Amino acid sequence: MTRILGLAKLQRKLQRMPEVAKARIQTAMEQGANEIVDMMKSLAPVDDGDLRDSIGWTWGKKPKYAQAMATVKSSLAGDLTLTIYAGNSKVRYAHLVEFATRAHQNGGQFAGTEHPGTAAQPFFFVSWRALRSRTKSRITRAINKAAKDVAAGK
Repeated sequence: MTRILGLAKLQRKLQRMPEVAKARIQTAMEQGANEIVDMMKSLAPVDDGDLRDSIGWTWGKKPKYAQAMATVKSSLAGDLTLTIYAGNSKVRYAHLVEFATRAHQNGGQFAGTEHPGTAAQPFFFVSWRALRSRTKSRITRAINKAAKDVAAGK
């Protein structure tokens, strides 16, 4: 049987990896989420500010009535799931602002009247696409730094 020198020490270091990596990944994800949310809020159309104020992020699932626009999971760190959302119980129209509405006949109280439709005012996915690669790179750097720190015994 071949004996590998330092194997036990390496195994102890590798067992620490998830703890160190999770903390670093979580910090990188939070920083990326804050940047994305800030950009979304700056691009969101403002009438009374309700839509802008409803944009945020959380760990885990989205709040009730909110529309999850992006969910990022980190399988390396275990249970880290970050959700970026827009909307709340008062604001349920974020998708209509993002993607537009077409002209149609109204029903209900205003049955028979024409709704002219609205133009798209993208704020959500443009921010996500603009900052996605920067955020992914930041998370990758955090993973690599955690691995180097564990290997160095920090």
